[in-house]
Amino acid sequence: MPEKHVFYFDFLTNPEAFEQTLTQDGDIVLTRLDQAMPVGEIEKTLQKTHGYQIRGNWRDVRDEFRGHAEFIARCPNLLAISTGGAGYDTIHVDDCTKAGVLAVNQAGMNAEAVAEHAVGMMLCLTKKIAQVNQALRRDRNWVRRDYMNNDIFGKTLGIVGLGQIGARVAEMCKLAFGMEAIAYHPRISAEEGARRGARLVSFDELLAQSDFVLVACGLNDETRGMFSTEAFARMKPTAYFVTIGRGGIHDEDALAKALTANELAGAGLDVWIEEPPPLGHPLLEFDNVLASPHIAAITPESALKGMTAAGEQWRTIFSGGKPPRLVNTEAWPAYRERFERIMGFPAAD
Repeated sequence: MPEKHVFYFDFLTNPEAFEQTLTQDGDIVLTRLDQAMPVGEIEKTLQKTHGYQIRGNWRDVRDEFRGHAEFIARCPNLLAISTGGAGYDTIHVDDCTKAGVLAVNQAGMNAEAVAEHAVGMMLCLTKKIAQVNQALRRDRNWVRRDYMNNDIFGKTLGIVGLGQIGARVAEMCKLAFGMEAIAYHPRISAEEGARRGARLVSFDELLAQSDFVLVACGLNDETRGMFSTEAFARMKPTAYFVTIGRGGIHDEDALAKALTANELAGAGLDVWIEEPPPLGHPLLEFDNVLASPHIAAITPESALKGMTAAGEQWRTIFSGGKPPRLVNTEAWPAYRERFERIMGFPAAD
């Protein structure tokens, strides 16, 4: 069998696990490139590569190295582009589909880590743990009743995006805290929603009924800016807004205004338009905002699972199989033609 070539830029969350899994049969070569390398050196790899392991966050990848039509044209032997997590902001899926190139991700591999982070934010917000921790370190000009907090038990959790992360949060909250889980997910049936642990409702119903609103969906044309001034105004003033989705789904200025007007009880934010957010960002000025810099998925356990799964998925692709986490399934007919032309044998039907 001829050698297969995979490359990546700069760094991976667990390069050892990825390389060990990917190259164990001895017929796959892994190359690391630096985005600052001379163009000529990069082009040598692009001309022969069959696979591109790309970072999923667009901030980590320069525009000329994202998975769009112009980049694909520079890679005549490219078969697939893979991200290490669930997100694929750096892949232009439509361009891949038109070219017969697969777009794959590692959806579900970091679901546990992100779900735990979301639940941790919910608990920290409603129990005012961050605020009282700082007060205890700062002075004694307060009394305990100043930090009276609420139970999470029996409250209503509204989830926007009932994928693997959202479903795992629903499971945790129902089992541990007796919460009711409702969800807005327009592309699944009520029966599928129930199987994933939540009752499907409209977006307006979710905003009006939820004590916690969790954003667990990706950023696209439908979700960009969906949490606007109007959306925040429809939430309960006692509700908390938590997002582990993507920056840009919520309007940061609108959220700051809602918090200033006491239209919300607080917010937990792991994603931002600019990451990390600049010092002096208005949302960092609120005591009832819990902030983290897009780190929910960054655990050793999720890195190991994600990179191992990515390596296994590449081996499936190069053997002619259909990868289990294929984003653009509609690309398969054109991909089969491209695969046979490049690899010399047919891919699976």
